[in-house]
Amino acid sequence: MYAIVKTGGKQYRVERGQKLLVERLPVAEGADVTLEPMLYRSEQAVFDADGLANVKVTAKVIAHVRGEKLRVFKFKPKRGYKRRTGHRQELTQIEVTEIAAGAKAPKAKAAATASAPAAEATPAAKAPKAKAPAKPAAAKPAKEPEANSEKKETDDGA
Repeated sequence: MYAIVKTGGKQYRVERGQKLLVERLPVAEGADVTLEPMLYRSEQAVFDADGLANVKVTAKVIAHVRGEKLRVFKFKPKRGYKRRTGHRQELTQIEVTEIAAGAKAPKAKAAATASAPAAEATPAAKAPKAKAPAKPAAAKPAKEPEANSEKKETDDGA
């Protein structure tokens, strides 16, 4: 069983117990974080929005680290232009603790069933307001093609 999760603009294939480095997450060390699943695979693959609403991927933050230094060197020949800069990416090391597919009710259906009894209780909901009848559009007479009483004469030379 595995899942593909999205974090930091990237997607990762994760399994339970796997450790990985992702872009810095704004949580404290030792805290749990929920990752957004893009695909879940056990016996069958689940990748639709309704099925993924029931999938939960939880990871524990192990440490906040910095990646290795990248050296950036710019050089233009015959001009005396040299620039050297560096960059270290801020990363978070996480360990996937749980990948579970629960049988939760979809939120949209639960909200619709909760609001339906309240709507039936109000008398205004039973009898919709009568709307003023729409004004019929003024019928325009159809244009008739103008009959050419004069025929154009062509010079055939005959």
